[in-house]
Amino acid sequence: MRIPVRGNAALYLAALVLIAPAFFFPGYRWFLLISIVFGCLVAGVLYLWHERVPVKTDEVENKRPLGLD
Repeated sequence: MRIPVRGNAALYLAALVLIAPAFFFPGYRWFLLISIVFGCLVAGVLYLWHERVPVKTDEVENKRPLGLD
């Protein structure tokens, strides 16, 4: 199954699919809110961690996984 939507319309459709059930199901509303807060918290912690402890190139095992030069 494939929906033939591309570009910004696909982004708007995805947002609508996420937000529309929140009007009808209070449990979904809380789940969505908690998920967004938790996701932002994890993203913020990872951002701050990688600012303080950057990844060095010698720590990365496969620097060119596709073999492109």
